[in-house]
Amino acid sequence: MSEQHYLVGLDLAGRRVVVVGGGTVAQRRLPRLVAAGAAVELVSPEATPSVEGMVAAGELVWHRRPYRAGDLAEAWYVLCCTSDSEVNAAVAEEAERVRVFCVRADAGSEGSAVTPASGEYEGLLVGVLAGGAHQRSAAVRDALLDALREGRVPDRATAPALPGVALVGGGPGDPELITVRGRRLLARADVVVADRLGPRDLLDELAPDVEVIDAAKIPYGRAASQDAINDALVSHAKAGKFVVRLKGGDPYLFGRGFEELIACAEAGVPVTVVPGITSAFSVPAAAQVPVTHRGVAHEVVVVSGHIAPAESLTDWDALARLGGTIVILMGVDKLDQFAAVLIAGGRPKTTPVTVIQDGTTRNQRVLRTTLEAAASDVLAQGIRPPAITVVGPVAGLAAELPELVG
Repeated sequence: MSEQHYLVGLDLAGRRVVVVGGGTVAQRRLPRLVAAGAAVELVSPEATPSVEGMVAAGELVWHRRPYRAGDLAEAWYVLCCTSDSEVNAAVAEEAERVRVFCVRADAGSEGSAVTPASGEYEGLLVGVLAGGAHQRSAAVRDALLDALREGRVPDRATAPALPGVALVGGGPGDPELITVRGRRLLARADVVVADRLGPRDLLDELAPDVEVIDAAKIPYGRAASQDAINDALVSHAKAGKFVVRLKGGDPYLFGRGFEELIACAEAGVPVTVVPGITSAFSVPAAAQVPVTHRGVAHEVVVVSGHIAPAESLTDWDALARLGGTIVILMGVDKLDQFAAVLIAGGRPKTTPVTVIQDGTTRNQRVLRTTLEAAASDVLAQGIRPPAITVVGPVAGLAAELPELVG
């Protein structure tokens, strides 16, 4: 059995690091080297477009030629990333002579160093080595990072306390569609103020001592006032708690997120904003509706449907004259009015419409219809909020496809 590797952290900031080869392997390794502050020099006659982009951005220096002896002078670290094993061997031999640790991407055991499967969580750099079994080390790293992000590995006791409030966009409903940062902050919360449209399954993963405040806003039913929500955010944050405002979709797309930010700012409470995957685009995608498509729709407009056309700030006549996509949020109960004003403004009655209820969740329902029949079909099928309506030619594209797996 060969000796185990010695796992160590290298401070490469400002130190010369040589990467030989500019292909996809280098493309994977370069970002972390750059993020570590290394003075990276790439030696390669060619590079991928992404690597060229890093060069153009001034993140590294590119010597556009093959490797030659002497390239490792004054280097602190070297990575062999070419597809030519002979070149990699020559680089490794020079590295051995000049006493520079060298990683061979093509044959890890033949270099003097190996790159661990690594990832970052809240200031922790997690690295896993498995004696060259790369799939195993990557799998363990991913499982450990997931456990940290989800709070299954306790870190709250030792991690630095977080201040104030985080406005977290939870995405369209599927708990797997929240952002990595959003999930990480949720695992650190002392108090969670949650919408009913947020990824509710994630609440069950919170530690028992986390206080959950229901801020559900049910259309035409019981609802927490915005002032009460603002007060809850401010009061708990001022009591020294880290508060996560878990919202559906994106905080700033018809989510009143900026109102909450203003309330916190006026009270002197620091706020972190975590954008979310908006349901306006992701829910149609889950129903095989692209909100734009080349040659079909050159614009997409997202409209709030909670106010009738006659009272809305939206210029519905102008929308009717457009030929692209209209995405209506919170508009199921007034769909007859929206359809009428669009048809009166020039949209054909046969314009395709797709209505998606509970998009991306296990309860998702999809109704494909036309602008003329949309309101009656929604009523007949019992479609209820939350639902998103897509109006425009893109709503009919799915009918041209073979049957798809949902």
